[in-house]
Amino acid sequence: MLIETLKSLFNRDLHQLKVEIELYHDESKLWAIDKGISNSGGNLCLHLIGNINTYIGAEIGKTGYVRDRPLEFSLKDIPKTELITKIDDTILVVNNTLDSLTEDDLENIYPQIVFEKEMTTGFFLVHLSTHLAYHLGQINYHRRLL
Repeated sequence: MLIETLKSLFNRDLHQLKVEIELYHDESKLWAIDKGISNSGGNLCLHLIGNINTYIGAEIGKTGYVRDRPLEFSLKDIPKTELITKIDDTILVVNNTLDSLTEDDLENIYPQIVFEKEMTTGFFLVHLSTHLAYHLGQINYHRRLL
């Protein structure tokens, strides 16, 4: 049951991420920093893609994804179409990976220490979903503010 809930939440929010990125009518605003905002919508999008592909794709799904976290915050001016393609690819990774899990897998300890202590895979997947929702809200606010 939790796996289907997680799939539903990840799919909902990743599809909404695509909508938010598409709603930046002026692509330059996607990368703008203003009024004490430290991360652009584009960089937050790259961060979410990197985060999910690392912790769900590479670690659980064994996709071979290699993250370059500093680039998530330093790259600029990536076309919206490329971001949308990356989001679509991430949706596939999430669905394929979660489809491969059993409810028992969620009770296993997540293979990496991320927050300085062990946690179950289920707990960490819930965290990743809330992390996505948090940054999705920031992107929405960034877009409307600028």
